[in-house]
Amino acid sequence: QGQLEESGGGLVQAGGSLRLSCVASDRTLIGNIMAWFRQSPGKDREFVGTISSDGHYIYWADSVKGRFTISRDNAKNTMYLQMNSLKPEDTALYFCAAQTHNYMGSRNPLHYDYWGQGTQVTVSS
Repeated sequence: QGQLEESGGGLVQAGGSLRLSCVASDRTLIGNIMAWFRQSPGKDREFVGTISSDGHYIYWADSVKGRFTISRDNAKNTMYLQMNSLKPEDTALYFCAAQTHNYMGSRNPLHYDYWGQGTQVTVSS
């Protein structure tokens, strides 16, 4: 019930690209507001971006704006995070999350009820 699973992480050189995927096993989740967060060792979970249920509204953290893109394919129960121009400071465990509420644009992890286990992204300099 309410499971999310991320994939697509890996090791990449600075300036490279990766695409993360998040598959929802529960179809009801893919109709909700979803988001990406990331967490580095010793740091709090950090907001990356969020996308509305219909994909029309996207909100970004300033640190990734212009480099990352969020999209979703509700027919495939999947959300994506395309990451370009990666920097060493983007190194983190990346999580996808879904709300059961309607906090549009929320950057607060407490507003998200379902989380994946995370996929590691490592950017070498």
